[in-house]
Amino acid sequence: MLMKSLLPAAAALQMAAAQELMRFGCSQLTIDRIDPLVEPGNMPSAHMHQIIGGNSLNASMTPAAYDPPTKSTCTSCTYSEDFSNYWTANLYFRARNGTYRRVPQVANLGLGVQAGMTIYYIRGYQPTATVKAFPAGFRMLVGDPMNRQASTMQKGLCYRCEANMEQNPFGGAPCTGQDTQAFPAAPCGGGWRVTVHFPSCWDGKNLDSPDHKAHVAYPASGTFESGGACPSTHPVKIPQIMYEIMFDTRQFNNKAEWPADGSQPFVWSMNDTTGYGLHGDYLFGWKGDALQRAMDGKCAGDRCAPLQRQTDQAAINCVKSQSVQEDIGDKCE
Repeated sequence: MLMKSLLPAAAALQMAAAQELMRFGCSQLTIDRIDPLVEPGNMPSAHMHQIIGGNSLNASMTPAAYDPPTKSTCTSCTYSEDFSNYWTANLYFRARNGTYRRVPQVANLGLGVQAGMTIYYIRGYQPTATVKAFPAGFRMLVGDPMNRQASTMQKGLCYRCEANMEQNPFGGAPCTGQDTQAFPAAPCGGGWRVTVHFPSCWDGKNLDSPDHKAHVAYPASGTFESGGACPSTHPVKIPQIMYEIMFDTRQFNNKAEWPADGSQPFVWSMNDTTGYGLHGDYLFGWKGDALQRAMDGKCAGDRCAPLQRQTDQAAINCVKSQSVQEDIGDKCE
């Protein structure tokens, strides 16, 4: 039984080495109603987020002028030179009696962090490719919190209904097989794995854009996985960032507590009951040339000689109090 439970974790580690991808854990930094990318300065922002990374996070982080590595005193990520911030919306359970509860997050297989997310920096599938690390001040957004249709979702955003907490059998690469664009429709014995992929091509000029998307793009032909070339408008190949968020939905599997009409009971914090509003925000904050060293050194997994790594407990200990004092939904109300 132990060997079976280790198989998915081993598969992930082997995949990391073969594909030259960094896979590491970041514990929960805070749960807060701020959004320094889309709504800089607004307190509160339109909806609540779960956030990881450097503790210099605040509602206003001006590109280039704000440098997370110099302003942070800790990071909730196990790579201790990564003071970036990564965030998504919070997930809630909407019970038949009208109450809402936040769905907790758990660490992914093989990682010793607490809640938070699993972060991937994927160098690619071509060992000779040149991959440029993000410059200071870079940030981007993928997905649309207002989207409510499958046809208008960006690629690489999906949900996996896990059969058990061991993720066995292993379901393959993200957003393949039985993965869905919409929320899972039935109870899941092992909770959900939510995946967020970011574009892998950059225009080489802009740290951001008005919609936080136009300065990045997907390959002009083929896919990132097949080594598709970047478009001429966005010629610079950057690491593909991917988030995996493990939501432990098991305590909400009693269908007697689901809405009486049989509809699925989960909702994102921006009041999305479809799942199509899945989105992720990224604000770069690696120290110095650390990320470029990782790309040039073809780092894999959560331990790599060119980088400094802190203990899992040190990452867990890095937390930040809310900027906007608000109930996060851990009590039944």
